Amino acid sequence: MTAPDGLTHVHSGKVRDLYRLPDDRLLMVASDRISAFDFVLDSAIPDKGRILTAMTVWWFERLGEIVPNHLLSVDDPLIPAAWRGRAMICTPLRMVPVEAVARGYLTGSGLRDYQRTGAVCGVPLPPGLVDGDELPDPIFTPATKADLGEHDENVSFDAVAKTVGVDTADRLRELTLAIYAAAREVARERGIVLADTKFEFGYDDAGRLVLGDEVLTPDSSRFWPADEWQPGRTQPSFDKQFVRDWLVSPAAGWDRAGGAPPSALPEDVIAATRSRYVEAYERLTGRSFSDWLSPAG
Repeated sequence: MTAPDGLTHVHSGKVRDLYRLPDDRLLMVASDRISAFDFVLDSAIPDKGRILTAMTVWWFERLGEIVPNHLLSVDDPLIPAAWRGRAMICTPLRMVPVEAVARGYLTGSGLRDYQRTGAVCGVPLPPGLVDGDELPDPIFTPATKADLGEHDENVSFDAVAKTVGVDTADRLRELTLAIYAAAREVARERGIVLADTKFEFGYDDAGRLVLGDEVLTPDSSRFWPADEWQPGRTQPSFDKQFVRDWLVSPAAGWDRAGGAPPSALPEDVIAATRSRYVEAYERLTGRSFSDWLSPAG
């Protein structure tokens, strides 16, 4: 995205672009890009950035009693009209270089770790668990925060403590599990299994550990329809696992082991992905996505 006059481009990630406003606050813009297996795909998902922003704002409103967040405004004259609905004005933070992950169910990279070691991020789990099993208790399974094009790596709590200090590591684990517990209950009431999710935290100028970036979206979480949950298989989902599953299917024809980027998504996969993201937002919030902020002009 090209920075309009008055904005300074700071950083671009897989999905978000970050700009600095003239008053030094930050403008975070969620694009329609989608990433999978550490590649940013050539295909965009229409309205994806607006859906992620709408869901993040909704969750921020509900998590304030647990943890402060970086959101200042989502509808401000300083937000360019074309970015309305996908941009947030935020407090600058000194980000903690850790993906704070909570898992209540075993799948994905956690399942692969468990199959190799019987544990996830050094947390031992009971024997005999299969894909999609609910864990006895939710666990904190942090990961390194990788640069664009590189892969996040699951690490132990001790590794996090060595990187950021014991006090910060303890607080990350405490907040991550508290947020996950609250959000899992909200999702459960709406017929959705929140299998796992990841958060990013940073310190503000007052020294508070603050929740930043996106929160509990289909990009950062696994959402499964509760009435279709069945351990021992890949679960139907309202998140980008749908894209991952298609990319490794014969229909995609992608040689993942060869290292080449995947080809563009077909139109039916793009449309189905958008539909799943919208459904996740509407089922969780009870709101119609058509009522969310739209670009102006």
